[in-house]
This record gives sequence, C-alpha cells and structure tokens, in this order.
Amino acid sequence: MRTLSTAGNGKTDQALRRSYLYVPSSSDRMLDKSLSTPSDIIIYDLEDSVPPSPHDKDSSRQRLSTFLSRTPEHKLPHPERIAVRLNDITTPFFEHDISEILKSPFVRTLVLPKIHSARDLHHVSRAVRNSRARTSTPFPIQIIASVESARSAWNLGEIASWASEYGPDVGGKLGALLFAAEDYCADTSVVRTPSRLELLYVRSQIATAAKAFGLDAIDMVCVNYKDLNYLKDECEDGRRLGFNGKQAIHPTQVDTIHSTFVPTEKEILRAAKILHQMEVAHSSQKGAFGLEMEGGGKEMIDAPMLKQAENIIRVAKAAGLEIPGVG
Repeated sequence: MRTLSTAGNGKTDQALRRSYLYVPSSSDRMLDKSLSTPSDIIIYDLEDSVPPSPHDKDSSRQRLSTFLSRTPEHKLPHPERIAVRLNDITTPFFEHDISEILKSPFVRTLVLPKIHSARDLHHVSRAVRNSRARTSTPFPIQIIASVESARSAWNLGEIASWASEYGPDVGGKLGALLFAAEDYCADTSVVRTPSRLELLYVRSQIATAAKAFGLDAIDMVCVNYKDLNYLKDECEDGRRLGFNGKQAIHPTQVDTIHSTFVPTEKEILRAAKILHQMEVAHSSQKGAFGLEMEGGGKEMIDAPMLKQAENIIRVAKAAGLEIPGVG
C-alpha cells in the first residue's frame, strides 16, 4: 500500500501536466496532427473514440502501434508526454491492447478506464508485468486510474493508496486519478448542469484522495468545447478544488487550460513577497511574520502559507512565468 504524502502536492519534478488531450487512434489524420499539439500530455485513445466492433478495435490498435513504430523518433512527442487509454479490463480487447502497446519504448503512461477498486489495479499490474516480461523496457510504467462510477468514488482511498505487489519497476506505478464525469453521471443518475454543483462532492473527494497519496488530480472534460469562456470558468473552478490539470477533447481547448492551470500574476506577486519576508524573518530568528495587505493591515504568515507560496513559485517557474523582484 502506498503511504500518505507529506510533500504538499506530492510532486517534485518540474514538468507541468496541465492538459491531457485525447487523440482517436482510429484516425491516421488525427494521429499525424498530434505530432504538433502543444498539449502537455497526449492520450492516444483506444476506448471511447473507437467504435466498439472487434474489427475497429483491432485496426485502431494496430494503427497506433504502427504510428509509434514508424514515426521518426525526433518527430514523436517526448515519451513523458505520451499516454495510451486502453479498453477496460472487462473487455476482450484489454489483454491485446496492453501487450501490443507496451512493445513500444515510447509509451510510459497507461490510462485505465473503469477502475472501481484496488483489485482492478492489481489486474492491470499483472498484465503490465506479463507484457514487460516480453520486452526490455527499463523504465516504470505510470498508471492513470479513471474514476467513473459510484463504486470508484466509494473506494477512492484504496485506489489512491494502491501499490503494485510486484514493485513499481515491474508492475507499474499509480501516478494520477482522473475524473470521467459523463460516465460517473450515467452510473449514478446525477444530472450534469452548467453550475457543476452536483459534481462538487466527488470532484473534491478525488482531488483530496490524490493529494493524500502524492498523485496528480485530473479534472473532467469540458464537453462544450466551443465555448472557451465557459471552459476557462470550469478550469478556474477545478484549480480552486486542487486539480493539477484537465482533460481536453479538442486542440482549441489546450491553450485555455494551460493559461488557467498556473498561478495568476497576483498570486505570484504575493508568493514572492512571502518568500522574501520569510528570509528577512528567519535572519531575525522569527518563525512567523506579517505581510502587508491590500487596503491596509497585515496578515500573519506561518509555515503552511509559506509552503503554499513555495509551490506557487515552483509552478510559475515551470510554466516560464515571470517572478517579480521584491524587497
């Protein structure tokens, strides 16, 4: 079992994972277009975007495998940006998907739909181990678990705390929880509305469970992909709840997701001031200090707020945003 995280957001690397763009593996044109997308993560999809017939599933799997093997390496996205969504473990396609896809040295992340419990992840881990036994890939496989049902939500603790019995290098490592809102609504009879209030509880639970065990939290798809103002509002809402990033179903959504899942100028300035005042306070051997507030007055700054400020500056630097000089 994975231990609880004490590292705040649980991430120490500098790569941002804000956008997760789905690319249908059933389309050669879409596969080729994916080579130029700026999305942080590209999810090549073998599941929902592919028709359910065995012929379509098999041909899409082979199409993606050929695309990954024949595209020159320098043209492919970096392996850390490549993910593949497989068909779920109850389908006859799962074993074929995982054995074929893990032949590629460029696939480092698998998105697993319909993960309802830790038992499902153990099933995935065994398949990862068996498939990798036939290859020479030295890197661990990251697993993204998709929360899609009432059972998934009920079992969030055991899902988020899961660790492979074979070890991460052999059986894979859980890296993120992803919320599939439409599937969840279908399973629970929740009626999705523009306000999103009906999804507040489960989204908060997902973000909290992810952060408790050092995982990324990936928010739901904005299905109204042409309304970028609504997308921005939904992104801001997700960021406030603690999500690191968001799924996208159209390339036009990526820029809005990128610009929203980063700190604002005001947040960066405040964080920079806090870190500067911390240095001053520590030089005076003080554990807490006051920060001037807009409109007058002071707010007390202590260790938890300092941790928030450090995280804001870390994300801002990773996004290439300017950090203002203060003092």
